[in-house]
Amino acid sequence: MRHPRRIGALLCALLATALAALASGCGVGPGTTTEGAGVELLVTRDFGRQVILDRRFDELPASETVMRLLQRSAAVETRYGGGFVQCVDGRCGGGSDGRRDWFYFVNGVEAPAGAAATKVRAGDRIWWDLRDWRAAQRAPAVVGSFPEPFLRGPHAERLAVRVECADVKAPACRRVRAELVAAGVVAGTTALRSQVTAGETLRVLVGPWDALREDEALRLLEEGPQASGVFAEPRADGTTIALLDARGRTVRTLGAGSGLVAAARLGQDPPVWAVSGVGAAGVEAAARAFDSRTLRRRFAVAVDASGPLALPLVPAKDG
Repeated sequence: MRHPRRIGALLCALLATALAALASGCGVGPGTTTEGAGVELLVTRDFGRQVILDRRFDELPASETVMRLLQRSAAVETRYGGGFVQCVDGRCGGGSDGRRDWFYFVNGVEAPAGAAATKVRAGDRIWWDLRDWRAAQRAPAVVGSFPEPFLRGPHAERLAVRVECADVKAPACRRVRAELVAAGVVAGTTALRSQVTAGETLRVLVGPWDALREDEALRLLEEGPQASGVFAEPRADGTTIALLDARGRTVRTLGAGSGLVAAARLGQDPPVWAVSGVGAAGVEAAARAFDSRTLRRRFAVAVDASGPLALPLVPAKDG
């Protein structure tokens, strides 16, 4: 039989350990973990123009899914057995024409599975948006979660990051890489069209459009939002960029000195980002817009003499 004083000392030690774990945020108790530390949940409508909810979580259950995270943060109505989000805080899909629905991204990339089947990882940036899908049923990649997907990867793993430049000595090239490094991203720099292994590298291409369009994923932009999910159509010769509204109609056409920051994705490959424009001045303008403050909550961003423009554009008559 143990001595009562030794038993008492053992109990005190165990209690002290438990209290220390609580104080350090280790998460004592069934089903809790710090795996969810730093998770951000953003809920918007109309391509990020109106913010409905913006929250950060420093602790979540180990089994947390994107759907459960949304449900613990807002009043959610679902359909089709709970796998499809219909309403969030009274804002519902459908509309008068039935062409508005909720879509979500994880780290700036359209998720490959339903929200109920997608687990939340530490540091994930999860973005739900209620939008019109008439011109683009899909938006495979967006820029509005920057510096994701470069920090943690689009889904399950972090990937190597490479900045490929038409001119590696140009200020725009150095600026883009510096912005990534400042965000904590390890990024190499190479000349444009360097050999890459598909599926293993996240690439940021910097240069005028007539050079960047050689990339197969980025060339989707020339086919319109139904193909790329981007509401901008650069002309193949690189002389203009057409800016579209949510219905895919051209609202403005930008010329010399205009820029574009957008992301495209081919199949299940990692997204490819474009920091591009019309001429060297346009590329410089796009590089100046390559930061988290400018890109946040944007599907893509164009730049003209007045500054950054969130895409898709809103026609003047629509407000």
